[in-house]
Amino acid sequence: MDIMTIALPALGEALALVFHPTQLMFLCAGVLLGLSIGVLPGLGGIAGLSLVLPFMFGMDPVAGLALMVGLIAVIPTSDTFSSVLLGIPGSSASQATVLDGFPLARKGEAGRALAAAFVSSLYGGLFGALILTCIIFVARPLILAFGLPEMLMITVLGMSMVAILAGRVPMKGIIACGLGLLLGTIGSAPAGGSLRMSTYDIPYLVDGFQLVIVGLGIYAIPEVVSLLRQDKPISNSGTLGRGWLDGLRDWWRNKWLSTKCAAIGVVVGVIPGLGGSVVDWIAYGYAVQSTKDRDRFGQGDIRGVIAPESSNNAKEGGGLVPTLIFGIPGSGSMAVFLGGLALLGLSPGPSMIRQDLDITYTIVWSLALANVIGAGLCVLLSGQIAKLTTIRFTLLAPFLFMMIAFAAFQSRQSLGDLVALVGIGLIGILLRRFDFSRPAFLIGFVLSAQAEQFVNMATQIASARFRRGFEAGLDYIVTPITVTLLVLTVLSIVIGIRQSKNIRENIDTHTGTKRAPFVFLLAITAYVVISIGDAATITRFGDKVFPLSVGLVTLAACLALIVRMMRRPETDDVFIDLESGGADAEAPQGLWWTLSWFLGLLVLTGLFGLVIALSIFFVGFFRLRAGLSWAKAALLAAAGVGFIIFLASTLGRDFPPGLLQEFTNLPWPLR
Repeated sequence: MDIMTIALPALGEALALVFHPTQLMFLCAGVLLGLSIGVLPGLGGIAGLSLVLPFMFGMDPVAGLALMVGLIAVIPTSDTFSSVLLGIPGSSASQATVLDGFPLARKGEAGRALAAAFVSSLYGGLFGALILTCIIFVARPLILAFGLPEMLMITVLGMSMVAILAGRVPMKGIIACGLGLLLGTIGSAPAGGSLRMSTYDIPYLVDGFQLVIVGLGIYAIPEVVSLLRQDKPISNSGTLGRGWLDGLRDWWRNKWLSTKCAAIGVVVGVIPGLGGSVVDWIAYGYAVQSTKDRDRFGQGDIRGVIAPESSNNAKEGGGLVPTLIFGIPGSGSMAVFLGGLALLGLSPGPSMIRQDLDITYTIVWSLALANVIGAGLCVLLSGQIAKLTTIRFTLLAPFLFMMIAFAAFQSRQSLGDLVALVGIGLIGILLRRFDFSRPAFLIGFVLSAQAEQFVNMATQIASARFRRGFEAGLDYIVTPITVTLLVLTVLSIVIGIRQSKNIRENIDTHTGTKRAPFVFLLAITAYVVISIGDAATITRFGDKVFPLSVGLVTLAACLALIVRMMRRPETDDVFIDLESGGADAEAPQGLWWTLSWFLGLLVLTGLFGLVIALSIFFVGFFRLRAGLSWAKAALLAAAGVGFIIFLASTLGRDFPPGLLQEFTNLPWPLR
């Protein structure tokens, strides 16, 4: 059948769905939520999607898609506020923007920087959506040629790239990805049902960990705790300064730079696993290298804002290519997006292109429309948003803790969700502190089940083919596509090792003593050894081969890193420790004292249930930690508890119960 005959009707149906009033409402809701999250430094799309993920189940697929796409589309735009006004990256996709955006703000030209950034983001988002439309249209025949061996190889390609291209020390990327893969194998094996790293004595672990728990624990908790430790407003000034029209003119003068960087964003987004932690630095580096007068970069050059902002929005369109076509996340936020698609009953991959082409195009054009709405709202609301940044983060943190705990509980409706959230949150804090790639960890976790499934199925089919004859088995495995993907995997590793020092998740890094990073690495190594030992005891070969293989590769990386630590001085990047310098080290509040507030909320929830626990937690936090009067503390507590009760009643959700509910029959929402 002619490609035009298939694609054009699907495109028309998609446009009708996108502009349906209900879908527009959900898209605008996602955009507003994304704006709210993007303004808060460090959270980004992963934490935002993780918060809404529990509410996807049962939603209309197109409505749920509109909500998620609206959220992820606008965060690379709204995170510019904190990057420009505060000098703090709003998310991993806006780190390079800080280098020139913040100096412009200090010169009184924040309006100029924001205007150029918003137009660049809008242009990049529309460019990415257009390219994604063309790729799906042209590549559909090739996509449908992918079988199990090809899907397995592209999964390996994605993991190799995210592991190697994830930080200044490639081995740390490999270890983080390996840890994510191993975490994904905990529980009952998909093939034979063997229990791995769990027993029936702890029923919660039998089903493994849920994506929403891992996403919130790895990203949201570390960033909220880090900002809470600063105990200061997000910004000291709520003014934007002059230059809005100048920013628009700047973009027009540099429109070709914006186009080239948007193209870079699409290309980097297409490569599985790279995403926001890489694209802004590549675009910024290109801007510096492609200009003759580069002396002003880092001191307030508007091109240093236009280049990364054009690329980080375009990469969302590129990131949807491997996500939708192959089911391989193009970035950390796309990894969570995959979980949302599963909850909506959609299966990304060749089958989605074959059977749900209209839904695929709906996602693409929702992305484009969300960029337009988001950029417009950022311009209209910029003055009010700038004033919000003057609020002490100490007054915002309890409400974020509340939303994180409520969203995590919706995973399985078990107190184990909150315990798992705190445990994985601790892992996220330590990964962040010692500069291990959190995107690599998260994408490894997401790809774990899929990679194991492909390995088992491809192995079974290949074995059957080889029994018929060697050539039959070889023809099944060695195809032009698998060979090409293998070559790309090798190239990605070689290039990644060479370029790793130019790719970073944290702008300011400090090396400390050898002890703390070395002890953390030893703890990781011990866990990997235990995982290998556990996998070796499994009798069914199909259930142990994947965790055993991943464990051995991760162990080799751990040992290689241990050797490097023993040979290198304390100034080497391998000893990066954010507690030894910078904002984390200078924070007036200690890490564990700050985290103890969240632990206290967990303990109170286990005793009294979430609603009563929140009432006690809010009053205590606002009075003792924030220093407010009893009256103000009680008022804010009532507002927070009232909001979460309204949200739960609207969505038909329950709250975590405690021991009190075991002995007393309390009415909702206390039960």
